[in-house]
Amino acid sequence: MPYNEFLADRVRLLMQEKRVGFYEKKMFGGLVFMVDDKMCVGIMKDELMVRIDPEQSDEALKRTGCSLMDFTGASMKGFMMIDLEGTDMDEDLESWVQMALDYNPRAKASKKK
Repeated sequence: MPYNEFLADRVRLLMQEKRVGFYEKKMFGGLVFMVDDKMCVGIMKDELMVRIDPEQSDEALKRTGCSLMDFTGASMKGFMMIDLEGTDMDEDLESWVQMALDYNPRAKASKKK
């Protein structure tokens, strides 16, 4: 299944409204929004992926629809998946995107090959 284009449009609009410099990259069968050459927010099927401060992970997991990202059988610190119920309200989506944007300046960039 391709990624949820409606959710991608909502994220794209939010990033533009916030005047964030970003570009889009297709990866993992989904779409990732790159900020400062780092994965910040993504759409995988019907879920939102956000990269947040790992220190906020436990608190984030208490929110509706949030789970740890787990592609390889091991979760990745600070990478969270939020289902449609957790992003249904514009305020919730904006909150998740803002958490990712707040952490982005401190996030480590992946090594270039």
